[in-house]
Amino acid sequence: MATGATGDLADVSSTPGENEYPSGFPHSICDDVPQDKYLCSNCNNVLNKAHQTMCGHRYCLACVNWLVRNNKNLMCKKCREEDRSLEGNISLLTPDNVFNDAAINKEILELKVHCPNQGCTWKGVLKDYEEHQSGCEHALIPCNIGCGHMVERKKLASHLKKDCSNNLSPCPACSQILSPTELQKHVCSSPSKEMGPTTTQEAEENQQPSTSTQREQCCFSDVGCRFKGSKEVVQHHEVSAHLGHLQLLLQAISTLRATQLTGKGYTPDAQLRRALAELHQQGGGIEADGGLEAGQEGVGDPEEFAKAHSLQDDQVALLLGQRLEELQQRVQVYENIVTVLNREVEKTQLTVAALKQQNQNNQDTIHHLELKVSEHQQKLAVKETTISSLCQRIAAQEDVSYNGTFLWRVCDLTRKMTEAASGLRNNLYSPAFYTARNGFKVCLRLYLTGDGAGRGTHISLFFVVMKGEYDALLSWPFKSKVTFFLMDQNHKEHVVDAFRPDLSSSSFHRPTSDMNVASGRPLFFPLAKLHSPRHAYVKDDTLFIKCIVDTAG
Repeated sequence: MATGATGDLADVSSTPGENEYPSGFPHSICDDVPQDKYLCSNCNNVLNKAHQTMCGHRYCLACVNWLVRNNKNLMCKKCREEDRSLEGNISLLTPDNVFNDAAINKEILELKVHCPNQGCTWKGVLKDYEEHQSGCEHALIPCNIGCGHMVERKKLASHLKKDCSNNLSPCPACSQILSPTELQKHVCSSPSKEMGPTTTQEAEENQQPSTSTQREQCCFSDVGCRFKGSKEVVQHHEVSAHLGHLQLLLQAISTLRATQLTGKGYTPDAQLRRALAELHQQGGGIEADGGLEAGQEGVGDPEEFAKAHSLQDDQVALLLGQRLEELQQRVQVYENIVTVLNREVEKTQLTVAALKQQNQNNQDTIHHLELKVSEHQQKLAVKETTISSLCQRIAAQEDVSYNGTFLWRVCDLTRKMTEAASGLRNNLYSPAFYTARNGFKVCLRLYLTGDGAGRGTHISLFFVVMKGEYDALLSWPFKSKVTFFLMDQNHKEHVVDAFRPDLSSSSFHRPTSDMNVASGRPLFFPLAKLHSPRHAYVKDDTLFIKCIVDTAG
């Protein structure tokens, strides 16, 4: 990996080395092609914990940390591409020139993604991707006892049981260390049985203690092991209990050394030598459990080791004690690591619980706010209806008349006549007016394309008596003369028509509903004369109709 005094990002990232830094998320997990603003300026992957530089470009947190740690005066790659001669502190990648980009991180975590593992159908958002990957059953993971194979997480147990070459276990009959495949094909040569177990199931059955067999002692009983059982159970114990046997041997050797130091002249007897030899025969298991590598200087056969190197028994014991001490130190390190990891898990669980509670509180707040919004929307709709009603009442009040004379302005005449001809709206009502301040409430009804006898040939105009506020004080039926005018806007010749009410008609009696049946002139004015060039009955698409109620007649 290039790490000069100066340089740009292209120089650093082009040659991967042993200190390879973690990059962002691959494009392949995204449902849609990610936008350029979501890509790291170094690894060109989707940003992982995006940080922005003073010059405005974005990097993954791991990328920028690695670059800053391994380079001095490093220039931003993007700035270098834009201007090769660029100089200045603003484009330098230093801890002071980089800050967390919370806004873009929030957008990136909401990107829609899917699991790239073959056979997995998971889909979600990026913020849940890493959690899914850590438990995805279809993810390829290395065998956890180092056989070198990559297996799906859900098939790891089956692999360890059937295929793993490093998952060694002893034959229950002859104690030979075999892999699962070898164990299935193994033919036992032990004198106690003509043929060993041929299947894993048989091996497990043979490991069960038998009440009919004689109970035997562990071969390390001479140094303090008190385990007893059937031959098969004791053999399994001797293979699996290496650490305890090593501790017993260490105690025996310590006793031996103390005896020699006091000058009693004690030397290891044949039983201790036999225990050390037994430990040597099971060295493969020690390597698996204690981490002693093959080819390393180890315990070996104590007698051969002593003869080869002209060592005394106490020196052999010293070497064995050193190996055991190293093993204990490793175990202590692993225990410390497990303790730290347990603490981290507890912290994570507390954080998750707090986030769940916060999420629940947020959901409750959102629900409460949604109810408030719904309530305000309902109130707003009621207010809009009330305002519309008030506007209509104000408009009606502007046109109201209290002296029996009413001038009606009918605008947008062409559109209204088209609607009347098509049947969409064949009649129009004028605003209400009064014959006096406390008089009759009346209005006009207009058919622009005619009604009854005048349909299609004339404009029909009718007078309508409405239910009013002062009807109880008025004299009924309605008797006043009514005069209609179609105003000539050139003030030359108005069209005038008048009538007196038919007192026997229900149209002029006191109303029992909002308004009585209209009564008036179905042949008020011929449509053919409406646009006469001599008169201006229609001007600017507007006509005026006037009504006078003679309250004195």
